[in-house]
Amino acid sequence: MSATTRQKILITGASSGLGEGMARRFAADGRSLALCARRTDRLDALADELRPTARRVATARLDVTDTDSVPGVFTSLAEQLDGLDRVIVNAGLGKGAPIGTGKAAANIETVQTNLVGALAQIEAALEIFRAQDHGHLVLISSMSAIRGLPKSQAAYSASKAGLSALGQGLQAEFAKSPITVSVLLPGYIETDINRGVKTAMMTNTDTGVDAMVAAIEKESSWAPVPRWPWWPIATALRYLPSEISRRLV
Repeated sequence: MSATTRQKILITGASSGLGEGMARRFAADGRSLALCARRTDRLDALADELRPTARRVATARLDVTDTDSVPGVFTSLAEQLDGLDRVIVNAGLGKGAPIGTGKAAANIETVQTNLVGALAQIEAALEIFRAQDHGHLVLISSMSAIRGLPKSQAAYSASKAGLSALGQGLQAEFAKSPITVSVLLPGYIETDINRGVKTAMMTNTDTGVDAMVAAIEKESSWAPVPRWPWWPIATALRYLPSEISRRLV
């Protein structure tokens, strides 16, 4: 199935940031959308905005850390759209503190959301895809997955590294099958999660979302986004010796 036929798209974490941005892009193309988030007020307001251009819009409250609820929400949304062609595992959290400083709760919550919650979403999505024998699973990881980051970002980067590893394993499992798996690694893009980060490499939200949607539509297996400057940085972080790469993080 080609990208142009991926008409029924589920996006988690869709009430703000990159999830909201992707929902707007796909709605403008007339796709059918299933949107999930914890904040239903913002989610419902977004859905009302998108209905004039989207083919269909369904919404549901979803807290991905309530892992038992995820399959039911995904199944209900799939039934409302008569199936799902693509699931974008986007819901995430950026809390964190230096490990061992008495603030373990923030780090544990981040791992529970970004990795355990993501695994629950992947389980639910692939159960649907296996049953219908097709689908495109998109995992929104992070550039921080490539090399472990220090201090307050250590748990976050570990959670995203775990998500990337899940994606790689699934790509091997579903190679040459009707199920496709993409892993996207956003760099610094203006969203709530990056609020307060000061860097010359920050990309504005619209540019970042455009790059993400382009990579998703190409069904890239692995894509740092935006491509510039993050593709060369990703290559450097993967292959440079630790003594050098530590200076970059």
